[in-house]
Amino acid sequence: MLRPVEVCRVSSVLSALILASGLVLGQGAKPANPSTPAPNVAGSTEAVKVPSTVSADTVGLPIDPKIYVIGPEDILRISVWRENDLSGIKGVRPDGKITMPLIGDLQASGLTPERLTAQLKQALSEFVKQPEITVEIIQVNSKNYSITGGVNRPGRYPLVITKTVFEAVNDAGGFREFANEKDIVILRKDGTRLHFNYREFVKGKHADKNIVLENGDTILVKE
Repeated sequence: MLRPVEVCRVSSVLSALILASGLVLGQGAKPANPSTPAPNVAGSTEAVKVPSTVSADTVGLPIDPKIYVIGPEDILRISVWRENDLSGIKGVRPDGKITMPLIGDLQASGLTPERLTAQLKQALSEFVKQPEITVEIIQVNSKNYSITGGVNRPGRYPLVITKTVFEAVNDAGGFREFANEKDIVILRKDGTRLHFNYREFVKGKHADKNIVLENGDTILVKE
């Protein structure tokens, strides 16, 4: 049987061992800091965001470089093979021009990507031997139409390719429950009001009334 003094010594030793083990465990498992953002797959704490004025549904629309006409505020990607200093993202200014290294200001608005490519090749030929250039439209800001009222996805849409009012309604997710399908109004920037009967059109009537949209049109679907 242990004496009272020996019991006290044993209790002190056990308390010291328990305290030491708690310190070791605390040092080996540090809690995660909730304020530290988790890195993405590229190792960055914040994903790169490209500014856009169009909805996600419109990303990837086909742009014909022989037909599409560049306008102010459009965003271009200009690539010059093996010339990184001459390549990059260019925004078309309100005056319709872009600024290029070595060349300076160059008119872009009113040209197709194919025509702008030809002009860039001619201008850069003074500095680069047989330059290979690609011009891409990565964001359309200069041409758009709006649709409002009784559709499922109202909003502004880029007018990248030729589009009719029938196609625009379908792109906007079709009609809501109480939409007036018989009298859709197209408002033009010059104040012109055009009318389209969707119900009659889908029955095969008045095919010539499927209005081709123009830049700045607003489609009003009454409810």
